[in-house]
Amino acid sequence: MLSAFDRDAERQRVLTRRTLVLGGLQAAAVSALVARLYYLQIVESDKYSMLAEENRISLRLVAPPRGLIVDRYGVPLAVNEQNFRLLLTSERAGDVDLILEQVAGLVPLGDADYRRIRRDIQRSRSFMPVTVRENLTWDQVSAVEVNLPDLPGISIDVGQVRSYPFGEATAHVLGYVGAVTEKELEGAEDPLLTLPGFRTGKSGIERAHDLALRGTGGTVQLEVNAVGRVVRELSRNDGQPGREVALTIDAKLQHYVQQRLSAEQSAAAVVMDVHSGGIQALCSSPSFDPNQFAMGISLDLWKRLTADETSPLTNKVIAGLYAPGSTFKMIVALAALEHGIVGPDFRVFCPGHYELGSHRFHCWKKGGHGAMSMHDAIKHSCDTYFYEVSRRVGVDRIAEMARRFGLGQPTEIDLPGERGGLVPDSRWKRERLKAGWYEGETLIVSIGQGYMLATPIQLAVMQSRLVNGGFAVRPHLTRSVEGQEQERTQWPSIGVRPENLAVIARAMAAVTMEPGGTAFAQRITQPDMAMGGKTGTSQVRRISMAERATGVRKNEDLPWRERDHALFVGYAPVQSPRYAVAVIVEHGGGGGKVAAPIGRDILLECQMLDAMRIAPAQAAALPVRPAPAVAAQPASGAEEDEE
Repeated sequence: MLSAFDRDAERQRVLTRRTLVLGGLQAAAVSALVARLYYLQIVESDKYSMLAEENRISLRLVAPPRGLIVDRYGVPLAVNEQNFRLLLTSERAGDVDLILEQVAGLVPLGDADYRRIRRDIQRSRSFMPVTVRENLTWDQVSAVEVNLPDLPGISIDVGQVRSYPFGEATAHVLGYVGAVTEKELEGAEDPLLTLPGFRTGKSGIERAHDLALRGTGGTVQLEVNAVGRVVRELSRNDGQPGREVALTIDAKLQHYVQQRLSAEQSAAAVVMDVHSGGIQALCSSPSFDPNQFAMGISLDLWKRLTADETSPLTNKVIAGLYAPGSTFKMIVALAALEHGIVGPDFRVFCPGHYELGSHRFHCWKKGGHGAMSMHDAIKHSCDTYFYEVSRRVGVDRIAEMARRFGLGQPTEIDLPGERGGLVPDSRWKRERLKAGWYEGETLIVSIGQGYMLATPIQLAVMQSRLVNGGFAVRPHLTRSVEGQEQERTQWPSIGVRPENLAVIARAMAAVTMEPGGTAFAQRITQPDMAMGGKTGTSQVRRISMAERATGVRKNEDLPWRERDHALFVGYAPVQSPRYAVAVIVEHGGGGGKVAAPIGRDILLECQMLDAMRIAPAQAAALPVRPAPAVAAQPASGAEEDEE
């Protein structure tokens, strides 16, 4: 049995061992802690310093200024202007409804505005501002600034908004910008699209060159607190502005053409350089104000524009499909010449109609034209002559020639929304309509009716290739992007013999320069600016035999939608062609009476602008001539009811 002394010694040894074990454990824990601190503070110091800095600094994207669009002479067509915006930060506002009620007394707010603001507040953090109104006037800005002490959470921000100085005149060329849509956001790689208020091109050149015009986003470094609230701005990089796009358009000519068309209920015209393909004017009337879209169009205005029967939102030059009427007759003549079916001296007697089996096909001139050569038939626009020629040539050869001249297919102009038109042939009808081709349909096609459909831009291409030596020029609007030239000057041949093109050119000159021509009354009297061309009148309704027996109703006696389309294609100057023009006046009546005067005025304006620009001092002070209010009336014998 242990003595009391031995028992005390044993307890002491046990306590000592436990103390050593506990001390060892503590030492190990301290060592591990020191090692961990060393690892975090020394080895991983750079990593955690960066994380701490990111907690303090927020890097945000900044939208760059959108690139300018200018005309061929550097005149601004699309620019950026200051945009004063009214912002609301709900965290600071307190009672949002009360603040909005007070704001509405200074800046008008509609029901749609209230719905949008509340939706944006719900989607955003409370310390992030949302847009209440954009495009404030200076008076509105002043009124808000004066009342800011009584409007907690309200602030004024200055951004940019797209502006179009020429308004309606350039709407169908430039298009407009609008807010980013949900569809654009899907799979988008450009972070700019996620920025509030960012705009993208929706139509026209704005859409065709949207990526170039956007530019590259900048960045701003902001110091923020633990919850992400901005404390101050540390640095800013504004990024790269969008690139400047220069067009082939002549702003003065564009403005003039739009004015000239505005006298008609619905019309379109395009002016093209026959050698380069550069479009110098492209107008569709009625038009719309693209500034209203850039600033946010109202629902009522949108409904009015879409419901308008004259289709102001449609670019009729590239998307309007029309039967080309007698402007197509040159193609039929060339098909006959190129295939050796008939020569220029081939003659047909026109009694005012053409018999094919049991059917009678009428010429536009009821009493007939008498004996017609090819030159005379184009000059007088004799339908009977082309009925006979087309029957000999056949629709397939006519269609092949039409496609050589750019019809029946998109021209590939650098504008979105172009339609291809239609040049029918026997194969097309067999595949599409599951039926054979009838010879009578060939006669209808020969005068540009029936299944035939073309856009004004295609007719301008056709006219250009007829007078430029037979080169396959294509239209374009872009001259350069940020100074880098994009125009082509060399084009391949379409393979038509020059002597045959010369026959057609002389006949088109006779249309306007020789008495009896369907546009002689609309000729340009200055010899060095004389024009050639071809009139056309396209039926939009069927004229029954009963109506012919009792007398065909005049266009002015018909409802607007049932009246004929008036067309004209022309070129100038006759001696050395440079410009081609195509004009369509929807439901306007006779081509010689309505469309030819417009084409004449446009071609004359082109040449006068050129003449005045020869002297730089005169060019700087050049005014835009007002369009004539009333077109001149055709002389006796001019085309009136051409079919």
